[in-house]
Amino acid sequence: MDYPITVSDDGIKIKPEKMENEKLYHCIFKKKILLVFKDSQDFLNCYEIEEEDLVNEIKNCKNDVEIEKIFENYIQQEDIKN
Repeated sequence: MDYPITVSDDGIKIKPEKMENEKLYHCIFKKKILLVFKDSQDFLNCYEIEEEDLVNEIKNCKNDVEIEKIFENYIQQEDIKN
């Protein structure tokens, strides 16, 4: 299956019909990480992260598992609550 987010110089394009519900997708655009997921009611949720250290760390990841670990560690270190 094609990745549902594409990036170009003009911006990002999201294809929700290609997204699985409750799965996190990401892309990097203009020094920002964009996190997108479609919830169980088919609503799109988008989050933007500008923290430079975190963006650079994500750029160097080889797979989604590494990215998820980075986010988990960041959440624990920053003591971020829901």
